[in-house]
Amino acid sequence: MGGNVTASSLPETSLYLPVKRFLEAQGFEVKGEVCGCDLVAVRGPEPPLLVITELKLSFTLELVLQAVDRLRSADQVYLAVLGTRKRVLRLCRMLGVGLLAVDPKLARVSVLAEPLPYRPRPDPKQRRRFLKEHGSRIGDPTAGGSTRQPIMTAYRQRALACAAALRGGPMAPRALKHLAEDAGTILLRNVYGWFERSERGIYRLTAAGEAACEAHSRAEGV
Repeated sequence: MGGNVTASSLPETSLYLPVKRFLEAQGFEVKGEVCGCDLVAVRGPEPPLLVITELKLSFTLELVLQAVDRLRSADQVYLAVLGTRKRVLRLCRMLGVGLLAVDPKLARVSVLAEPLPYRPRPDPKQRRRFLKEHGSRIGDPTAGGSTRQPIMTAYRQRALACAAALRGGPMAPRALKHLAEDAGTILLRNVYGWFERSERGIYRLTAAGEAACEAHSRAEGV
């Protein structure tokens, strides 16, 4: 914004007048440097709407911490900066803090985020996925934070159950239905390389499947 305008070539006070006029156009009475705040705006009768704006040439952690502190006493909080990035915008929305992009050269203020409570868009598909995986797992096989071993998902548990049964010899998918409703799909997809077709409709365990069963038995102390 503003072509050659850079943070190093301007004082912070250069942001003040554009933001002051922006808020005055909305009916606020605006004053600078009130009780340590860069800009305080008040509108309306009792109880008045109190808006605090902090000005910074660039977006910093200190600015975010200031905003969080101001939220305790103001009805709305804005952060006003020269420019910003999408990740910063998302953070402001999550905090319920407004974000203004100011161009001092053109005396222009753009509203990038309104100071509204954050309401993330519901994701029912992801929610169903979480609930299904949680409900399908047998026990609690993997400690949270694990990174050095495969995650024991419900699918992997079912595949291991099929593999363990096939250690006794080749079988048809229907004979494994009591272990996994989707046994046919598990054997056909062969995600882990544990199964192979020995004849039409019959599957057997591969060397990789045998090794997986052995490793799982050791881990379980069997």
